[in-house]
Amino acid sequence: MQKSWYALYTRPRAEKQVEKRLVQTGIETFLPLHLTQRCWSDRIKLVEMPLYPSYVFVHTTDHEVRDCLTMQGVAKIVYYNGAPAIIAEREITTVQKFIELTQLKELSYSIDEDVLIACGSLKDISGKIKRIGKKYLLLHLEQIGMTVSVATDQVKKTRKTYV
Repeated sequence: MQKSWYALYTRPRAEKQVEKRLVQTGIETFLPLHLTQRCWSDRIKLVEMPLYPSYVFVHTTDHEVRDCLTMQGVAKIVYYNGAPAIIAEREITTVQKFIELTQLKELSYSIDEDVLIACGSLKDISGKIKRIGKKYLLLHLEQIGMTVSVATDQVKKTRKTYV
């Protein structure tokens, strides 16, 4: 039987677990992930998040994709015109290339760039970078007329710039 790409809709935040279960059963999967900043009360961290929340792509036969419904975390198969929707190989390849290109990009800072303090006692105050260290940035905070040292995982860019 011919294999095609299909989309499975998962329960919220279950994409990684579903992908793991599918791989364990021998089904080829594609879960596009991207790095994004997430803010907690004490830090900002780069975490891998699904590019398409609640979707996992599988390369399998029409019969096997229907068997995926029994897997824990899978909510439904994406249908089009009464049958499981087939996703063109070129579409999957395009997304894979996009992920490869953006995966090599890192968040970097430059002198005189504006950033926002995202956590701590100075939360939501913007500053201009004056010096860049390995783990800390020296920021000039114009609103309060001070220069402070802030951990790089406690600031976020006011506009996203990746190099």
